Amino acid sequence: MRTMMAAALCALTMGASAHAAIKEEPVTYQAGETTMKGFVVYDDAVQGKRPGVVMVHEWWGITKHTHNEAQKFAQQGYTAFIADMYGDAKTADNPKDAGTLASSVMKDPKVMEARFNAARTRLAEHPTVDPSRIGAVGYCFGGAVVLNMARAGADLAAIVGFHASLGLNTPAPAPGSVKAKILVLNGADDPFVKREEYEVFKRDLDAAHADYRIIEYPGAVHAFTNPEATELGQRFNLPLRYDAQVDREAKTEASKFFAANLQK
Repeated sequence: MRTMMAAALCALTMGASAHAAIKEEPVTYQAGETTMKGFVVYDDAVQGKRPGVVMVHEWWGITKHTHNEAQKFAQQGYTAFIADMYGDAKTADNPKDAGTLASSVMKDPKVMEARFNAARTRLAEHPTVDPSRIGAVGYCFGGAVVLNMARAGADLAAIVGFHASLGLNTPAPAPGSVKAKILVLNGADDPFVKREEYEVFKRDLDAAHADYRIIEYPGAVHAFTNPEATELGQRFNLPLRYDAQVDREAKTEASKFFAANLQK
């Protein structure tokens, strides 16, 4: 009898697992006259509405790393929206083109804000999302985008920047205008982020009475969450390197931070 019951339970478990899946749906949307091509990623086994996270890619554009990170957020019970910041899901396979694409966004804060907000709007409209619980996460270039959005007073509960650029292009925020709680997770030895940029960042957020925290990981450089970073660094002679231990530690901090600020 116990054998039959165990077999039945096993069958039920296997059936539930087969039904549950991480869904990734392409989404075409507009930011002004530019056509954007992003993705919404969620676990269809989760019942009811859940928090949403806008994800902003590295300067390479939407890559395998971006999709993998979105799936991890979906597995944690969030709906992730991979934002297309370049339009038509453009990507780059070399630093020159990546820099050109990133500059085309960052040189005009209005373009950056419009493209981010278009993605946030589409995420908030998704039937799986509780629009009152939306955060954002960015990687490298994407980290600069989400931190700028925080400075601009975006309607976000929590923001995480991984190996985030601090080349900020929005005005210093007014006191009380930063709605999001902020967590920056950077490599202490990242040569792309200068000490003076940290000083300006802290000064502006302190003056705005913002809730923020910065963690710097000794020995870590740029792009430490991306398993492809080491090879890219070697190919293009850039200070990029994946760090599995720092990746785990930073992801643990981010998970706790989002859980505290987005989960009910």
